[in-house]
Amino acid sequence: MTKAEIVNEIAKSTGIDKAVVLETVEKFMTVVKESLSEGENVYLRGFGSFIVKTRSAKTARNISKNTTIMIPEHKIPAFKPARVFMDEVKDMK
Repeated sequence: MTKAEIVNEIAKSTGIDKAVVLETVEKFMTVVKESLSEGENVYLRGFGSFIVKTRSAKTARNISKNTTIMIPEHKIPAFKPARVFMDEVKDMK
């Protein structure tokens, strides 16, 4: 499902104008991105959590040059679904 399909579905089911729904969805994504970039996790009860994970530094290999490179510790965004959400997906048929 794409962002456009999500906007269409919300607009159809609520009767709200598509432009307003699109603006709301865009603002939601902006707030989540800004919060994560500031190191704040976002918790949505019953849905899940957008969190910042820290990946440890590690040694990797450049196969084409046959050299070793060091990848420094870095942070990545992640999503952890709520148990209720996971159970609903598991019970789908």
